[in-house]
Amino acid sequence: MCRVEETSGKCDYRKQWEMKIKMFGEGKVEKLKNSMVSRSRMKLWMIRALTTILIWTCFAHLMTLGEIFGPKLLKGWPSCFTHSTSELPLVAPELSSIPPKLILPPKRLYKNNGYLMVSCNGGLNQMRAAICDMVAIARYLNVTLIVPELDKTSFWNDPSEFKDIFDVDHFITSLRDEVRILKELPPRVQHRVDQGMFLSMQPISWSDISYYAHQVSCLSIKDGISFAVLVLFAIRCIASNFWSHCYQILPLVQKHKVVQLNKTDARLANNNLPPEIQKLRCRVNFNALKFTSQIEELGRRVVKILREKGPFLVLHLRYEMDMLAFSGCTYGCNSDEEEELTRMRYAYPWWKEKVINSEMKRKEGLCPLTPEETALVLRALGIDRNVQIYIAAGEIYGGERRMAPLAEAFPNLVRKETLLVRSDLKFFQNHSSQMAALDYLVSLESDIFVPTYDGNMAKVVEGHRR
Repeated sequence: MCRVEETSGKCDYRKQWEMKIKMFGEGKVEKLKNSMVSRSRMKLWMIRALTTILIWTCFAHLMTLGEIFGPKLLKGWPSCFTHSTSELPLVAPELSSIPPKLILPPKRLYKNNGYLMVSCNGGLNQMRAAICDMVAIARYLNVTLIVPELDKTSFWNDPSEFKDIFDVDHFITSLRDEVRILKELPPRVQHRVDQGMFLSMQPISWSDISYYAHQVSCLSIKDGISFAVLVLFAIRCIASNFWSHCYQILPLVQKHKVVQLNKTDARLANNNLPPEIQKLRCRVNFNALKFTSQIEELGRRVVKILREKGPFLVLHLRYEMDMLAFSGCTYGCNSDEEEELTRMRYAYPWWKEKVINSEMKRKEGLCPLTPEETALVLRALGIDRNVQIYIAAGEIYGGERRMAPLAEAFPNLVRKETLLVRSDLKFFQNHSSQMAALDYLVSLESDIFVPTYDGNMAKVVEGHRR
């Protein structure tokens, strides 16, 4: 019975289909069939395409999460040294000589407003802080920065170039996504400089970024700035005897194409700056300013020698002739030494403070600790008498006579000159900035770091150790 009903249903369906063919015509039916097939194929390809896109999107997200939350060792977490003895090789021994592929950040493209030349002044860490400021300024002026020139005329008479202390290629490439940096001026621009067609000036100390970036005269009235403030600023310009100070830097760069800043210490304020500027300063200081491989290798050797004998303390003993002469701190010095330090202070015209009350400055806490005071502080802190103390400093003023109280309280005093043989330091002789770079690296790796003066090195090392 069921089979009869099924066959009769099929017959009815065929009759209906034959009637539709007669009504619409065979051509239209054939087109209808083709359109239905093409639509089904299109849907299939769309599903495949969307599925592929979805899979690749998920894969990209997983790779991003892996980079963010992956182990530090696999990511090459930044460090002062690479501890090759404590880490397993990531490649086979026969392939270890192949250098790893360096992934560079993408270049930042911008319209170049001109070229900024920089002549740093001061010791190593003062110049280091200044370079951080100059990179930030160049970035926000959209100019091309020329690799800074280091100070060669100061008390130390160090002839070192930038490339002798810092890895210049790393400096340039690591910041290429922020600012364009060149080792030297292009030939056509250098020709203009050789003909004297550039501006050399000293920017105002502790200036806000608007001083560099915005165009306004010191005698013009800006919104929100009182006339009294402008008058004081104009007096400051007159007192400096240099009218270029009254104008912001960017218009001068655009006018002269090349501007040289011949003083760089503390030329940018520390506070109330945009977070982007502060982040860039930190990035330059703790990442871009990498020492040369020669300095880092010697630093590793010093740290290894110290580690073999146990924990060690680094003492940045800033009781040096230049510091005492500059600050006017003569406590504990005899009359001949006081006279010598005073003569030195007057011999350097850029040390502007000449008449100094040493006793008052000491009471205000603005003098470096003497070796005797340092010994008292270390004993009060409970430092072990037999701990290794690495003296991170140049020649101590007064020599062994002034060091005697400290050596008596802590007999295990060492210096780079006593840990290394003379041949290791032959390339560093008469290069105080390179010696200071070596002390800087050892300070970063120490168990305890104790500065005796709140100067540039104390601040930079404290930030780097964090």
